[in-house]
Amino acid sequence: MKTRLALLLLPLLTLALPAAEPTVAEIVQKANTVAYFAGKDGKAEVEMTIKDAKGGTRVRRFAILRLNGKGGDQKFYVYFKAPADVRKMAYLVWKRAGGKDDDRWLWLPALNLKKRIAPGDKRTSFVGSDFLYEDVSGRDLDEDTHELTETTETSYLIRNTPKTPDAVEFAHYLVWIDRQTFLPRKAEYYDRNGKLYRTVEATKVDTIQGHPTVLESVASDLRAGTSTTNTFSEVKYDLGLKDRIFTERFLRRPPREVR
Repeated sequence: MKTRLALLLLPLLTLALPAAEPTVAEIVQKANTVAYFAGKDGKAEVEMTIKDAKGGTRVRRFAILRLNGKGGDQKFYVYFKAPADVRKMAYLVWKRAGGKDDDRWLWLPALNLKKRIAPGDKRTSFVGSDFLYEDVSGRDLDEDTHELTETTETSYLIRNTPKTPDAVEFAHYLVWIDRQTFLPRKAEYYDRNGKLYRTVEATKVDTIQGHPTVLESVASDLRAGTSTTNTFSEVKYDLGLKDRIFTERFLRRPPREVR
């Protein structure tokens, strides 16, 4: 009887045991998936507000499309709608997994120029804002080493150190990842003197079609005293976007999906 009772209680005891915490590799992989791979594809309208050190603002509006590929590859298409000085400008990214260099193009209609963005330029300003080109499509996880430095009731704190320090302007960066959703909520970037100089934060989050989604994010340059706020609307997933949209031919003329 005692043996039978123990066997009956075993499933209950197993259920009562706390779940094992994920490893740091599992945390950063899941956070990357949640932040950049929700659904098979995605679309959003974005209003970008750039604030200078004197408090002046500029507003830009654009649409962004994303398509997931095989093995972690992705494609992004960004089409600017306003104001007039950037209208019809387009940005195309073919993001390649496994440490391979991404392909990035920028179409400048005022100059009738298609510009190839070199891999070393991906950490430069995205169209004059405090966001970087790399912020749009994400940083390859293999470019950094990751260390879990703290676990709180709400967050995992990850310290990320570049494997090739000379290729980037930061010495390391910290990321707070929500323990429930695995959505990254804040990043802090530190220079080689250990001084904080840049932050990126998700200031508004909601769940859309079952996916935790950033609806407002703010990038701040603490040295320059500037900041940029991106507000996302009309966010949709699993639209059935076609691969042909994400080609150079649509740099010059936008597909109907962004008009």
